[in-house]
Amino acid sequence: MTQADRFPGPEFGIVMEASPGYTARLAKQIEDLGFDMLLCPDTQNLSPDPFAQLALAAQTTTRLRLGTGVTNPVTRDAAVTACALATLQAESKGRVICGIGRGDSSAAHIGIPNGTTNQLRTFVQRLQAYTRGETIDRNGTPSRLRWYDSLKVDPVVVDVACTGPQTIAMAVDVGDRVSFAVGSAPERIQWAMDVALARLKETGRPRDSVRIGAYVNLVCDEDEQRAINLGRMISGMVAHFAGMKNAPLDHLPEQLKGLAAQMQTGYDMKHHAQEEGSHLKGVPDEFVDWFSICGSPAKCRARLGALLDMGLDHVYQLGGSPVPHPHGARQEAMVQQARLYATEVIPHFRAPRG
Repeated sequence: MTQADRFPGPEFGIVMEASPGYTARLAKQIEDLGFDMLLCPDTQNLSPDPFAQLALAAQTTTRLRLGTGVTNPVTRDAAVTACALATLQAESKGRVICGIGRGDSSAAHIGIPNGTTNQLRTFVQRLQAYTRGETIDRNGTPSRLRWYDSLKVDPVVVDVACTGPQTIAMAVDVGDRVSFAVGSAPERIQWAMDVALARLKETGRPRDSVRIGAYVNLVCDEDEQRAINLGRMISGMVAHFAGMKNAPLDHLPEQLKGLAAQMQTGYDMKHHAQEEGSHLKGVPDEFVDWFSICGSPAKCRARLGALLDMGLDHVYQLGGSPVPHPHGARQEAMVQQARLYATEVIPHFRAPRG
């Protein structure tokens, strides 16, 4: 049975930072709103630990798939991450997704470089092997999760986040799922999809053996200017992913190339994922409107529908919050802001239930 058979139709997820005292309750609200997945970032200096909070969320939900959005290959060893995810897999009865990328704020805030594409490939392959119960060689030492002997755990689905062409190609080589982090402009999604499909054709991997989706910058609000204002931070953050240090810029469209170049030297990492970021002064409304989906339910349906028509199997909403602080209240307000999207946009794309 392919993944497409197991999870027919597009899936809709949301990214929310874990927050003690809030995560479990908000996860239940997110499930009740009809979302399929909740992903929490693993960025230790900026948000609370996701694994403990997701375990609590597993107790308040029954259907919602839970995972990281994203973890990375540099701040934790593959065995440590595999153990945490497999424990959560057992606790949630098989509902775990490991969203993983090269690392950004998690690495920057402890003064180390993010992982290379090759590091990410190796980490993903080790993670998959560990969660299948296999023994792998670690510097001459046979290594496995020994506790698997007494507890049946299904392998964890690994979802590789990717922005550049090399990482997209690697992701479709090894990922169970692939999620583009290239913004929500149709040109960017189509470019990323073309890169992924070309790699699948080159390697001979069947298209239906991997689910391909995207992290989508989306704020649904009847007041379009308010939506754009809320979407500015997300737009700047994702533009920064395209312009990370030493990243090639030649493949970027003109609308993005200049801003990405600015982000390489001028991104305010101290205020990553915060509205106070000084780099946001250089993110104009016109760019936000192009790079994100910000506006009324009708506008969101039209713009998101065009992306799904390109063949996306899933989308993870990167939304905005009208409350900047404190941390828990910010997450609660973000979920409330997503309510219009969940009730007026997502149902439009659901297959009729018989």
